[in-house]
Amino acid sequence: MNTALYIARRYLFAKKSTNAINIISTISVLGVFVGSAALIIILSVFNGFGGLVLKMFNTITPQLVIAPARGKTFDPNTAYFRQLKQNKNIYSYTEVLSENALLKYHDKQSVGLVKGVSTAYLKNKSLDSITIQGKFVIQNSSGPNAVIGSAIQNYLMVNTNDPFTQLEIFSPKKGMKTTSINPADDFTDLSIPVSGIFEVQQDFDNIAIVPLSFARKLLQEDKKISSIEINLQKGIDPAVFQANMEDQLGSNFVVKDRIEQNKALYNILGTEKWAVYIILTFILIIAIFNIIGSLTMLVIDKLKDIAILSSLGAGKGLIKRIFLFEGMMITMAGCIFGLIAGLLFCLLQQRFGWIKMSEDNLVYPVDLRWKDFLLVFVTVSVFSFMASALSSNLSVKNINHLNQDL
Repeated sequence: MNTALYIARRYLFAKKSTNAINIISTISVLGVFVGSAALIIILSVFNGFGGLVLKMFNTITPQLVIAPARGKTFDPNTAYFRQLKQNKNIYSYTEVLSENALLKYHDKQSVGLVKGVSTAYLKNKSLDSITIQGKFVIQNSSGPNAVIGSAIQNYLMVNTNDPFTQLEIFSPKKGMKTTSINPADDFTDLSIPVSGIFEVQQDFDNIAIVPLSFARKLLQEDKKISSIEINLQKGIDPAVFQANMEDQLGSNFVVKDRIEQNKALYNILGTEKWAVYIILTFILIIAIFNIIGSLTMLVIDKLKDIAILSSLGAGKGLIKRIFLFEGMMITMAGCIFGLIAGLLFCLLQQRFGWIKMSEDNLVYPVDLRWKDFLLVFVTVSVFSFMASALSSNLSVKNINHLNQDL
């Protein structure tokens, strides 16, 4: 067994001359224990919130989107796109035509994005989970229907239970120059009943989803589309599929995955998590550096032992390593038990959902990731080593005078 480690272990469990050393060491362990447990719990909760938000976004965000690199629209009737549409690795292939338009309901008006989608869009069975009113239906026996975001509904006060009032949509006529005395003549004006309201997030809740045929009529676009949304079959790697499409399409098109479609959201989630990690790490550092006081008192308590070890031929390096290992064992014990406590807490929260966010019985989501455990362990190890190294230097200070006194 390593001599320094053996002596450090004996010192850790040996009886001290004063109880204050034990008290300070216990406080150090508890501080690291609480800090480590809190850090892993909060990081796991942030993972859970992030996963919950992304799950909502992914409900309405496709795995891959093909859009033109220049301009707003492109012709999908090419050999490559016809072949891509028949690809067995694709679960849903949705053609999209979208443009901003003026929406009117009764005497209220608002500008929103009209998104025309082909029937493959409804293959997404998760759309019902974001529907908060009515049904997610864009075509029935009566004709086309619109499903609008909650932001539009809140502003226009749309009533999905009113079959007599429809949503009016105005779009500038294609290639039309403003020459008419009546400005309304310069717009295509179509009405459509609203079948449902969905809610995801503000950026998405300002959208009116309609059938592609309705959007073509409104925007006077017979062939071209704005984008193609693709969802893949289970087990197909989106990154590999995206790379293959980019090679085939060249520089005229842009292929975006979910992260690229929602860069701002992913950046915000990542930034918030790292901000919390940094704040809690500062608190953890304060707890770790309590070890300096504990080791300082231990060095004073063991001055006679240090002098004896030095007289027996122990070098300064060996003596420093003894107290370095001593400090590391104190803090790492707190860290390991803290990680175990954090793990148990998260598992119990996942299993029983004891802590809830509101009276609606919404449970705090928890998502355990091994990288977070590794991050906390490395963080504690680094700062524990720094604090222990500073304290261990005291053990060899004035060691020559100790030998003379002995």
